[in-house]
Amino acid sequence: MASIIQVMDFSDPALTPYARLRETQLEHYYEPHGGLFIAESPKVIERALGAGYEPVSILAERRQQESERETREIISRCGEIPVYTAEYELLTRITGFTLTKGLLCAMRRRPLPPADQILAKASWIAVLEKVVNPTNIGAIFRSAAALGMDAVLLTPDCSDPLYRRAVRVSMGTVFQIPWTIFPKECAWPEKGLALLKRHGFLTAAMALKEKSLSIDDPALLEAGKLAVILGNEGDGLSEATINGCDAAVRIPMFHGVDSLNVAAASAVAFWELGKRR
Repeated sequence: MASIIQVMDFSDPALTPYARLRETQLEHYYEPHGGLFIAESPKVIERALGAGYEPVSILAERRQQESERETREIISRCGEIPVYTAEYELLTRITGFTLTKGLLCAMRRRPLPPADQILAKASWIAVLEKVVNPTNIGAIFRSAAALGMDAVLLTPDCSDPLYRRAVRVSMGTVFQIPWTIFPKECAWPEKGLALLKRHGFLTAAMALKEKSLSIDDPALLEAGKLAVILGNEGDGLSEATINGCDAAVRIPMFHGVDSLNVAAASAVAFWELGKRR
């Protein structure tokens, strides 16, 4: 049974993972044995638990812990871990933003699977190059899961999908779709693209180039295995990546608009390229 502990003081050491550590510090919390991430809201925490992530502690608004059925059910699923409760005002001060559901859970990270393992089982994947905004990462994962992509692979310079904001924006879908980060020894783009091609993927760079294919081009829709590659929020994909891909692909646009936010572009691409699977 969980141990319920009332928190009265913002400086309480028990709040350190929630209040005083940067994302990178959480990532290496148990170095050399991995780290932590923070899941927020009942739905997100339920999805993380369902995917087998191990809870370490819970921080809950006192009113939620006492009266909300969802919160009580999650606490009961987590076994004998500390459950810290605080008044709403303290909880908001701890997190730095207003919570719609007053529930946070610190969870252990797991080792990422090898890229080869994911690629061997996937047919339609998203590859993210230097996407650095956690909100965009979360939105892309949500679209990838909802629209039928098999997996997401990220270059090492992307924002971490387990950063709190990315997890929250993804609505926990980061726990529902396989993903990994290209290892540093698999240098992107040369070795990373070569790895995709060894696994039989047609590589499609989302890029506004003169000879870009329209996103509904039959050559793309007939591909047996397809990797949709999306780039940085400001600069898009690197020239080396575009030149190394089998095709450049564009989304037709109107009213003089030349591009979409990467998260919006990913949703359009996943829907159009996935609908004839």
